[in-house]
Amino acid sequence: MCMRKILYVILSMCLMAVSVADLSAQEDRREVRKGNRRFKDGAFGEAGIEYMRALQKDSMSVAANYNLANALYRQEDYEKAKEALGRIKDVAPMTPDAASYFYNLGSVAIAQQDWQTAVQAFAQSLLVNPGDLDAKENYIYAKKKLQDQQQNQNNQQNDQNQDNQDNQDQNQDDQNNDDQQDNKDQQDNKDDQNDQNDQNKDNKDNQQSQGQQPQITPQAAQQMLQAIQAKEKETQDKVNKAKAAAMKSRQREKNW
Repeated sequence: MCMRKILYVILSMCLMAVSVADLSAQEDRREVRKGNRRFKDGAFGEAGIEYMRALQKDSMSVAANYNLANALYRQEDYEKAKEALGRIKDVAPMTPDAASYFYNLGSVAIAQQDWQTAVQAFAQSLLVNPGDLDAKENYIYAKKKLQDQQQNQNNQQNDQNQDNQDNQDQNQDDQNNDDQQDNKDQQDNKDDQNDQNDQNKDNKDNQQSQGQQPQITPQAAQQMLQAIQAKEKETQDKVNKAKAAAMKSRQREKNW
């Protein structure tokens, strides 16, 4: 059943409900009767004004609230229509027009896409009047829309949960990568420190090697001493020869 047909059924039911409500305990109210005449003429705004005047005298009037809701529905003021029906929720179900009350409550709920309320309202209407085919069709329609809505909500929740899980996994991966990078940086720093320590050790060893005297064996020391002594003897022989030559020269001079 398409939506247009449903709305047509709903509007038809609202028209029928006016005369039903007019037979209630408030039928002697002049304002309600005037409002009904305006409603039948299609002047829904003027009809609503008359129903409001009736409510100023009796705010709990079933007929005035019920018919005001119908007039507001025709003006597509669904929220105020819902409020009008809500004011008689404890009384209307006890009247002979209970099935019509629940039907129109469901009609307003459909207009507001409040599928849960619509299903409940049409179910109540069918409990009172099981043979109402229009109520059955609207009940089936509202129930299907409610199931679709719940399925969409479940899908959205699943998508949200998946997104949250993906975000958590990504955050965990990022954290792991950061930890691995930190560990690598620490290891690199440690390796650099070890290299620096090795370099410092090599420099220290070189400095120690340069500062130490070479080790000489006793045999080498003896040979070095003998070489020095031989050099000194050679030098002394040269000095003595030079002195002897000088004396010889002086002797010759003296013999002349």
